[in-house]
Amino acid sequence: METAVSTNQMLLGLAVGIALLLILAMKTRVHVFVALIISSLVTGLIGGLPFAEVISSVTSGFGSTLGSTGIIIGLGVMMGAILEKSGAAEQMAFSIIKLIGKGKEEWALAITGYVVAIPVFADSGLVILTPLAKSLSRLTGKSVVGLGLALATGLQLTHTFVPPTPGPLAVAGILDVDMGLMILWGLVMTAPTLIMSTLYSKWLGKKIYMVPNEEGTGFDRKEFKEEYIKSIKNVEQIYKEKKLPGTFLSFAPIIVPLILILSNTVVSFFEFKDTLASILTTLGHPVIALIVGLLIALYGLGLRFSDEELNKAIDEGIKSTGMILFITGAGGALGYVVRDAGIGEALGKAVLNLGIPGILVPFVIAALMRISLGSATVALITSATLTAPLVTQIGLNPSLVAMSTCAGAVSFSYFNDSGFWVFNGLYGLKDVKDQFLAKTMVSFIGAFSALSLVLIINAIMS
Repeated sequence: METAVSTNQMLLGLAVGIALLLILAMKTRVHVFVALIISSLVTGLIGGLPFAEVISSVTSGFGSTLGSTGIIIGLGVMMGAILEKSGAAEQMAFSIIKLIGKGKEEWALAITGYVVAIPVFADSGLVILTPLAKSLSRLTGKSVVGLGLALATGLQLTHTFVPPTPGPLAVAGILDVDMGLMILWGLVMTAPTLIMSTLYSKWLGKKIYMVPNEEGTGFDRKEFKEEYIKSIKNVEQIYKEKKLPGTFLSFAPIIVPLILILSNTVVSFFEFKDTLASILTTLGHPVIALIVGLLIALYGLGLRFSDEELNKAIDEGIKSTGMILFITGAGGALGYVVRDAGIGEALGKAVLNLGIPGILVPFVIAALMRISLGSATVALITSATLTAPLVTQIGLNPSLVAMSTCAGAVSFSYFNDSGFWVFNGLYGLKDVKDQFLAKTMVSFIGAFSALSLVLIINAIMS
């Protein structure tokens, strides 16, 4: 009887803590970071930990989590700032358009967003590349909504699934998933999703047909007709006028670190022991790999600018990262409290008793957090934190738990999501129905197509 009461008390602590987190974040002026710390304290105290141990868990969890992810987040943000400043992000977009071919602009923008969002925050990438989407709409006659949504969905997918973006990076750290494996799984899970989302974007572009007006101050909306679509002829002209950095140099800060990280994963998997393996293991550590990428950006892309211009761009990028670091650390604090109070083990037993498939738990938690708070990063960190004990408790594959978490976090973009309003503002969507058909519906497609793949792979591996 004592064990049952103790278990109930632990689960009550978790329930009260999560409810308090939602109330504080949604209904008060308390920031999510503070709400997470308060919820951690309440969860631990109700869950049965003495006050001194709760404080110790909170501080240890905060420090440990930032110790493993903070440096990587900082390096990624610095590199992203240089890509933005130098025009490398635009160069990648033009290069992909040339590679894929004319008439396939939605696919080109989707892939561009998919690549760019690995080091650049999704909202920033959308702002940077929207002028390109508008230009393509004007040149091709295609709807700017369809083009912009394809770009946005590519940005959102890697932002939510692929490190070194902060959210998936934190998930990998919390669930103890190798960084290279996290990247590989993220790419595998999102490739089919990108295809489905882009097809939807092409369809929606005909349903919500809008093109930039002649003045360039807004958009004209009318009924779609096939004769509106025209062949794009002057991409090369736009490309030359921009005076962008070279293609190889633009991609190198992203591609080189990814290759190094994945090489480290391959070397570790096959347990190679020679000198080359040692070098790849060192260079393939995420921190070292991102330093390499940053140096390529600084001494390649950055040579066009003065030290003052570069430092200003980097400083502006870092300013937007401070709170993400705090939230990441606070999520780690909650995780340590859940672990130290034994709540994770109790949650695992409860899941087994309820009969809910364990692989669905991270998806549901992440989706609820995304719906409630709007932030994919907060949803990722909270879900990974709460479901980490289930990995060992009921024998789940940590990589698939990570992917289920990411699928849930991409699930519901609507009124409390900053990216929702950024998209609507940039592309002139004012009607609620149109807004729902665009950003919200494409997030549903992303979430449930990715979850379907997780469930299929989990069934095969079980």
